[in-house]
Amino acid sequence: MTWWIWALAGLALLIMEIATPGGFILLFFGAAALVVATLTALGAAGPLWLQLLIFSALSVVSLLAFRGPILRRMKAGPGSPDPVDTMRGETVLLLDDVAPQAEGRAEFRGTSWTVRNLDQRLLARGETVRVENVKGLKLLVRSC
Repeated sequence: MTWWIWALAGLALLIMEIATPGGFILLFFGAAALVVATLTALGAAGPLWLQLLIFSALSVVSLLAFRGPILRRMKAGPGSPDPVDTMRGETVLLLDDVAPQAEGRAEFRGTSWTVRNLDQRLLARGETVRVENVKGLKLLVRSC
């Protein structure tokens, strides 16, 4: 087969991978077809039976070797941080004076949040404070 047929097949498979939801299967077949296209263009792929063998072997080996790690990286697993956990240590701007152990309002990531003052002193409006923890939709804060 000529190199451009392999290249078209590879591109078609990659486009189908992009167009369909799923788990990264056609990606490996498309990449293998592009590798065979390159080898064929360089004259290193040999006859059709060898091209098909290279295509099949590359597709299966890359699918088995790389699909699992890619899926794990793309999906949040048990080892990945909870999005709420990423708020810890962030700073927020107080919109109210907040007495010790009392609640008030603060701006965080462009949104108004309810905050609870964990400090033993008054936190003043306009002060920047640090998020210590998150409890539901409430940020537990301390002075920086």
